[in-house]
Amino acid sequence: MAIDERKYSTIQMFLLNLLSLLTLLPLAPFINRFLPPISLGALHIDLFLSILLAFLFTRLLLWIFKPLIIPAFVLVMTVLIINLFRDSYTFTHVLNDYKGMVQGNWGSRDNKASDILSFYPRKVETYRDKTVKGIRAKMTYKDSVVRNFAVQHSLDYFDDYFPKYGKIVRYLSVYKYIRLNFKYVNDVLRDEYFATPQETIQNGMGGDCDDHSILMASCLEAIGARCRVVLIQGHAYPELYCGNKENFELIKQAIVHLFPHPPVKEINYHESKGEYWINLDYSAMNPGGPYLNDKVYALIETN
Repeated sequence: MAIDERKYSTIQMFLLNLLSLLTLLPLAPFINRFLPPISLGALHIDLFLSILLAFLFTRLLLWIFKPLIIPAFVLVMTVLIINLFRDSYTFTHVLNDYKGMVQGNWGSRDNKASDILSFYPRKVETYRDKTVKGIRAKMTYKDSVVRNFAVQHSLDYFDDYFPKYGKIVRYLSVYKYIRLNFKYVNDVLRDEYFATPQETIQNGMGGDCDDHSILMASCLEAIGARCRVVLIQGHAYPELYCGNKENFELIKQAIVHLFPHPPVKEINYHESKGEYWINLDYSAMNPGGPYLNDKVYALIETN
């Protein structure tokens, strides 16, 4: 039975309710990590539900025996403080999760690029044909160096969110590592060199746009993703296959949530016949960044 509230002074009630709020705020996003993404139309509501669950939990403690909220608050704060030294879920993650909720529901928008052109090999100019063949020949995911590199760096980031987003966090972790560590190096003047992903890994992550695209696509495919390289005027970039509209919305939610600095304002993608592809170019700070131009010459997938 609940304790008679008349035994507590106004100040005591205020402090207990304040502790309840301070317990709820970090507890809700922690619970949210273990809930599947839930959408209501375009609104992502899983964190809202987590806040409701945390609220009900804290109110239950107050109803059973109000001082129980004190050890609950101490426990939540202790876990977050310990996690500071374990590189696990901590105060920064709490803040980023709330920012991700706001950004995902009210701060970002989709930007569908122009319908992508089909690739007709017989109509391609000689130089373009050479580029397509050169990139396709070097893309490979069936190699131990590539596979081990991809697996290693798929675990570098976002592991706390695997229960929520599953394999998507592995793809985004590989993207983030390559994005942060790849350095642009020009090819030989008047010549085009296409590096295998093994070469780029072993040379310290240097190369040009096609080397980056080959590396990114190969590494992601080595851990189960489907990718392609898009050849445009003066540039090449990789794209990640999302699947249908529902899967695209899930990946979009993960990107907005896990790349909060700077906040994701727009997700750029291609869609054709219900299949969605997201831009992974190194020219952006996050997946789904803007395309440099829409003059698409070829779509290149691994053989």
